[in-house]
Amino acid sequence: MSANETAAPALKEIFNAERLQHIATEMSAVYPAFKAKAFLKHVNEGLADLSVMQRMARVSESLHAVLPLDYADSLAVLRELAPRLNSGFVSMCLPHYVASYGAHAFDTSMEALKYFTTFGSSEFAIRHFLRSDLERSLELMHDWARDENHHVRRLASEGSRPRLPWSFRLEPVQADPLLAAGILDRLKADESLYVRKSVANHLNDVTKEHPEWVLDTVEGWSLENKHTAWIAKHALRSLIKQGDLRALTVIGAGAKAEVELLDVKVEPAVVRLGETITLSFTVRSLVPAEQRLVIDYAIDYVKANGGTSAKVFKLKTLELAGFGSEIVARRQVIKDFTTRKHYAGVHAVHVVLNGERLGSTAVDIDF
Repeated sequence: MSANETAAPALKEIFNAERLQHIATEMSAVYPAFKAKAFLKHVNEGLADLSVMQRMARVSESLHAVLPLDYADSLAVLRELAPRLNSGFVSMCLPHYVASYGAHAFDTSMEALKYFTTFGSSEFAIRHFLRSDLERSLELMHDWARDENHHVRRLASEGSRPRLPWSFRLEPVQADPLLAAGILDRLKADESLYVRKSVANHLNDVTKEHPEWVLDTVEGWSLENKHTAWIAKHALRSLIKQGDLRALTVIGAGAKAEVELLDVKVEPAVVRLGETITLSFTVRSLVPAEQRLVIDYAIDYVKANGGTSAKVFKLKTLELAGFGSEIVARRQVIKDFTTRKHYAGVHAVHVVLNGERLGSTAVDIDF
């Protein structure tokens, strides 16, 4: 069996023929006059060439094309459809419908987004309202940060992220993090991991333009609450990878690592694309006191022009006993991604402890 035959299906296949038929069937169940054949003809046109997000948009466009109802009545039908859909990601076509056709009805549309987010997420759709009416939208989202439903609370944080992946940037929030600061403050000790991940990701976005603001904010929190401490650690992950002393200090790893590294190696020393390397080493304490160590590793990737670009990977946080030692290992598959293409050559590999490179080795990627 070939690699192509064993590969996981493309993400866009979430919206495959079977799923589109499911949507048509469920629409017919909640709205018997639904023109299922017309919907399927419209939604399938050129489908193979569309990305997953384009397919999501096509579904909402096709629903709109065949529904002979006004906006309010269409929403009433789509509200009945939402709990019947068999995929949370697929249900995001419903918030997309709101963003596409509901700009004229702010209150009705925002209430619909709040409802639809409980079945998937309205994080992409709500950004259109933030872009067109930032103050009014943020005011409502501040209230959502107190909602009983964790999906709604998460939307308040995720929807207002300045750099949400797969969406356009919210330039006003990117320029002034105070605009959404109240949302994050209300959620900084949230009991839901789903919400906490969003708060951490929002703050990590902000570190790209305002690292000092994020550090000031996190340093002002009480990290005795385990949920707040979790958010702080993950919010600062980019700064921690950069070896930022303040960020490392927040998580208790600001001191210089008093250790030595032994037997730092990558095996095999020569690999091809698709193969797996193992980085391993022993870290040994040189002092009697316990140390908290944030251990990362960096690979200097060879670029097309022959230069290199370092990429830092998280490895582990370790509480190392006085004069103790521990073997550390990490496996990594060498493969291309849309964001990273490999080139042949010797790639330096560095072990980083508490922001400082303390040991190095290399791997030769051959084609």
